[in-house]
Amino acid sequence: MTPNTTLRVSGKTRVHYTTKLLTLASTIWFGITTIGLWLFGSYILFFYGKATLTGDFDRWNNVLPHGYVIGDWQGNLVVGIHVLLAAILVIGGPLQFIPFVRQYAPRFHRWLGRLYIVTAIVVSTAGLIMVWTRGAVGDTFQHICISIQAVYCIIFALMSFRYAKARQFNKHKVWSLRLYMVTNGVWFFRVELMFWLLINGGPAGFNPKTFTGPFLTSLALFTYAIPVSLLLLELYFYARQKQNVSLSLFVFTLIILVTVLLALGIVGATMGMWLPRLAD
Repeated sequence: MTPNTTLRVSGKTRVHYTTKLLTLASTIWFGITTIGLWLFGSYILFFYGKATLTGDFDRWNNVLPHGYVIGDWQGNLVVGIHVLLAAILVIGGPLQFIPFVRQYAPRFHRWLGRLYIVTAIVVSTAGLIMVWTRGAVGDTFQHICISIQAVYCIIFALMSFRYAKARQFNKHKVWSLRLYMVTNGVWFFRVELMFWLLINGGPAGFNPKTFTGPFLTSLALFTYAIPVSLLLLELYFYARQKQNVSLSLFVFTLIILVTVLLALGIVGATMGMWLPRLAD
């Protein structure tokens, strides 16, 4: 075996190892996130669906301040569309990235992808309308941050559609993953907040009545305006490109730590927020 051959084998081994490491981390993260999203999506459908079918629209206000306003049918319709389509995003989103679905149901994948992109744009637009015309919890800074996230969603959705139409599927997948991260921003916010409440044994760093304070300011900034989830995705892309063992180990560890945080937050949100509201 020549020195050049040895280098080639070593390089192939390194690439295989780093790719396997990053794939393992992303698979674990995706699995935990999918469980959390589907739990949240089920909660949305059952809570709002039951309230709507029974005509108990006032229950919307238990979750969304000014969610239902008597006499304002246009505003109520916007809220209803926003909530219904949000359920499509959190339930349908993970299906787009399951290899089995892409391989054995390509037509379903394409049509769901179109629906996902249109839904992301509509939900983001409706969310902007709700925040600035109906009011929302938190302060103006939080509203600005979530508005920035809505703009991300619209831009990323258009980019994903552009590359799919051009049949540049590698770029399409990258922009779809970016869209996936920002469209789930509200879910990330809830789960991270519940993790914070769990480790602190209750509210800390913010006023639960006004829903303002330094912790919530930081959470809104790094979940919506400068999303850590998106930064982590870009770091993952960079590590896959560089195929450096040390960098891949670092990214692997970081993704696993984030996944543990999310898992604890999902348990907290399910037991402390979603199930109790369904039981009311």
